[in-house]
Amino acid sequence: MQVSIIKFLAENYSLIELRNAEEALLNENQPEIEINGNDECEKLTHVLATIEILESMEANKTDLRQCIREFSQRVRNSIS
Repeated sequence: MQVSIIKFLAENYSLIELRNAEEALLNENQPEIEINGNDECEKLTHVLATIEILESMEANKTDLRQCIREFSQRVRNSIS
């Protein structure tokens, strides 16, 4: 998971575009948007993380940087 890719996706694509990309990846198709990652799993991880972050921004009325920070902290806590 690369935060810079997640940030790029959040700044450049809508939730609808990201959900369509998620669906394409789950169906083993090429998404219409460009998603960087080493493989399809990493690309899906980036899309899912971005969707969660954008939904959190909307629900909590917070900015992108704060939501990315909170998401990253949750990931770190789940790993340790």
